[in-house]
Amino acid sequence: MSKSTITYWNPLLPVNGGKWQPISGLEGMAEELTLSIDQETGEYTRLTRFHPGADTAAFGGKRHAYPEEIFIVSGRLYDEAFGVWLETGHYASRPPGELHGPFRTDEGCVVLEVSFPNRTQA
Repeated sequence: MSKSTITYWNPLLPVNGGKWQPISGLEGMAEELTLSIDQETGEYTRLTRFHPGADTAAFGGKRHAYPEEIFIVSGRLYDEAFGVWLETGHYASRPPGELHGPFRTDEGCVVLEVSFPNRTQA
């Protein structure tokens, strides 16, 4: 099987606002929109939208056993683990186990995430 496909559309348009889902535990701070997923492998591409003022410090940093790529589509997001403001255009390819976050944003931020949960670290 392969990742799901869809014809051109713009998930950032207000008309598509109802397709975003709150992230469990981050309700009111962040929401997500899965763009593509492989039901067999679990690999996915999604957007995460952090609302202005969001702060995930209460949840601490995060690491997972699989690699992921992120791209800042708009806004800015502070990554405490790296002590850096990620702004529009920033990109990272994270190896398995890399600590990232917690995150905070003043103006809000949209992040494109491509994750590979089937490629876990042994």
